[in-house]
Amino acid sequence: MDLTLLEAVLFDMDGTLVDSDAAVERAWRTWAAEYGADPAAVLAVAHGAPAERTVRLVRPDLDDAAVATAATRQLELQYDDLSDVVATPGAIELLAGLRLPWAVVTSADVRLAKARLGAAGIDVPVLVTVEDISRGKPDPEGYLRGAELLGVPPARCLVVEDAEVGVAAGRAAGATVAALKGIAADIMIEDLAELARLL
Repeated sequence: MDLTLLEAVLFDMDGTLVDSDAAVERAWRTWAAEYGADPAAVLAVAHGAPAERTVRLVRPDLDDAAVATAATRQLELQYDDLSDVVATPGAIELLAGLRLPWAVVTSADVRLAKARLGAAGIDVPVLVTVEDISRGKPDPEGYLRGAELLGVPPARCLVVEDAEVGVAAGRAAGATVAALKGIAADIMIEDLAELARLL
């Protein structure tokens, strides 16, 4: 796609704008121990997805009420674990120079999103969290909502992701997708400094 045609950018949060991977993994490992789940199996499906989706995948025996309780517990483990949460390389510079409207679309809830973005020193103009939608990534609803709030057609948006479920969500929304961490996408980038040069 011709990047000059883009009218907005929709960023994932964890692993994309905010380096919180260590905190996310610590929380899931603790949760897995509490809920009798294999930590490796949990981490294999948790990244980039809403907590509830991961709980359902690794503990299919739980009913809806137990899933909700388990997902809430997982988020509670993350709220105050901010000691090593920082902006990803290039994030602050990219946002400072970005001339397009932008939003963050995250699988976190608003409390966790604001805590992590605050720890990373990122002030977000438009935030879409798991509370704003009924279906999380890989469903496109979050990215469609972000585009709607910015007043830009999804096809004129660039989604920036670091997880396969997020890339799938961006593609399903009809956006062009850039991805970090070697994940296959329309545009593959090493870091956000590279994206800043492209934009």
